[in-house]
Amino acid sequence: MVSHQADLGIEVILALFSKSGLQQMFAYLEKQDLELSENGYRIYALQEEYIKTIDPVITFLQNKNTTLAHAICGRTYLPEASRFAQLEDLEWAFGTMGIQDKARHLATLYLEDLGDLITEAIDPFFGFSRYAERLGRTATHFDELQESLLAPNSIITDMLVDLLQQKIELYKPTVVCLSVPFPGNLFGALKCGQFIKNRYPQIKVVLGGGYANTELRSLSDPRVFDFIDYVSLDDGEAPIKFLIEHLDGKRPVNELKRIYMRDGEKVIYCNGAKEKDIAQRETGTPDYSDFVLDDYLSVIEVANPMHRLWSDGRWNKLTLAHGCYWGKCSFCDISLDYIKNYEPVSAAILCDRMEEIIAQTHQNGFHFVDEAAPPHLLRELALEIIRRKLTVVWWTNIRFEKYFTYDLARLLKASGCIAVAGGLEVASDRLLAMMQKGVTIAQVARVAHGFTQAGIMVHAYLMYGFPTQTLQETVDALEVVRQLFLNEALQSGFWHRFAMTAHSPVGLNPAKFKVERTGPDFGGFADNDLYHDDPTGADHDKFSDGLSKSLFNFMHGVGLDFPLGKWFEFKTPKTTIKPNYIEQCLTGEMDELTKENALVIWLGNMPEIAFFEAKQGKKIVEMAELEFCDKAKDWFLHFTAADGRWLMDVFPKLMIGEHAPMLYSTLKASYEETGLENFDDFVRSKKFGELRGNGLLIL
Repeated sequence: MVSHQADLGIEVILALFSKSGLQQMFAYLEKQDLELSENGYRIYALQEEYIKTIDPVITFLQNKNTTLAHAICGRTYLPEASRFAQLEDLEWAFGTMGIQDKARHLATLYLEDLGDLITEAIDPFFGFSRYAERLGRTATHFDELQESLLAPNSIITDMLVDLLQQKIELYKPTVVCLSVPFPGNLFGALKCGQFIKNRYPQIKVVLGGGYANTELRSLSDPRVFDFIDYVSLDDGEAPIKFLIEHLDGKRPVNELKRIYMRDGEKVIYCNGAKEKDIAQRETGTPDYSDFVLDDYLSVIEVANPMHRLWSDGRWNKLTLAHGCYWGKCSFCDISLDYIKNYEPVSAAILCDRMEEIIAQTHQNGFHFVDEAAPPHLLRELALEIIRRKLTVVWWTNIRFEKYFTYDLARLLKASGCIAVAGGLEVASDRLLAMMQKGVTIAQVARVAHGFTQAGIMVHAYLMYGFPTQTLQETVDALEVVRQLFLNEALQSGFWHRFAMTAHSPVGLNPAKFKVERTGPDFGGFADNDLYHDDPTGADHDKFSDGLSKSLFNFMHGVGLDFPLGKWFEFKTPKTTIKPNYIEQCLTGEMDELTKENALVIWLGNMPEIAFFEAKQGKKIVEMAELEFCDKAKDWFLHFTAADGRWLMDVFPKLMIGEHAPMLYSTLKASYEETGLENFDDFVRSKKFGELRGNGLLIL
């Protein structure tokens, strides 16, 4: 069986944002009797400048035309409209950027200006990464989607189906699978399905992905199947395999796996297959063939450093495990397969896949897209990366749990980790316990600070509006966040408004969380986002602007000494959090791990040893000088000759190699078997502390 894949999203963007694409767009506007806004008219009036500059700008954003940065930064090359009005503030926010980054940001604003004109005058559904997102969000009824799908095509949907037709004529598929990870991908996918069913009725169309897995689990509206043939839920490997067998006449319909389809005018759910899902270790390596990877755009939209990682550059995507190893958070869809069924992959298999992807894509950046990366698996992965001497750069999501010690953070850094993102959420111990997050503020502070000290950027997912959250708790949460930035435990964050979903513990049992579901009424299509009333909580919506504004400033080291009430346009109570609360949480944060089964790792190189004699009182004793040479400096330590010989013997066993890592208990036994003095005294010595500070890890 032969398969091919395509990313029509980037292909549409490249077709639209090209010389010929803009010429087509402006020619269309010429024929319309439209009354444009002042900003829209300015862009229209500068059309020749946009047409002249668009191709060079796109190649610059593809990292193929880097010298253009000088012209862009000169501020005389690009036409400018309303997006550039923010630049007075953004010069402050991006003040330390290099010329390439600054030019990339200016080029991004240039594209967003064009996007504003498109939204105003050509296609109100346009978005760079999300098309018609509003139609897909909380779409409990199919009516509005159907109405939009049956409306005449816009220039953009014409481009979409033209590109789709080219792929169909090239590959001649019998089955087309449409992946819909987010609401903003739904309309475009259904538009593709509509085109295929009208023009190529013999081709079967399957819709799946994250949106289907969360939103379409109660699908009953048969009209959906005017645009597609099947909906596949959860992991797609087995369902698609069995569906193809069915289409080939080798499997009856009642033995399909997690498939919605239409039978007459009724929607049926087929899930009678006896076979289990394909194990994660057997699903194979993600395949990037057919994608023109060099054509993706690296843009810089906002001053949030973590958000920049998402849009600047291209990251190979991998999962460390299927599902979430924690699986308890009450705001999360923990009842669904992609969360509740936890199945990790071994570090060896993960590294095999990473090496395969690097060979195929020639890119060594990885984003592990797990809900929460397990600390034990990250430790094993880091050891395997270092053992194989792979050069990779990676980032992931975590829980701020106690197993992420400072030493583990240093190991992850040595393996290529540059950033982690984790949920501080409501920054209230009462509410964290209520949502079963399994962490405390103090624990988050210590873990985040450990990552920061190891040189890894930390982003916090922040939440407001959780059930029963009071005005006081919201103000206190902002104070916790302020202190985390003040104490350099966080570098990035983003406030999210709590959303109640149908498959989360809050959505499944709202009374337990003292909220009432108020809608929406289910109309046979999507069922996920829920409306609710929180009679004991605050009016959460009014906090949005103040929380966002304060966080933007905190990320740039500004306003950390402002009274919290200054960020809001309404009166707020004084915080009840002590001014040095986070500082106290960080006191004594270094974990002295002396568990017998802890691993002892030496990240440094082998030292050189030289012996000399030294006078101690009336005695002449033999001493050892160990000279260490690392990437940044040379440094020396003096030990007794016996300790020096023991260290030279043990260092190779502590270095990451083909042998199993040494346990702490084995290290202790090795020391004591040589007849040396008390090991615990040696561990507490200043010299041992210097080893710990320069690459000796206890994990």
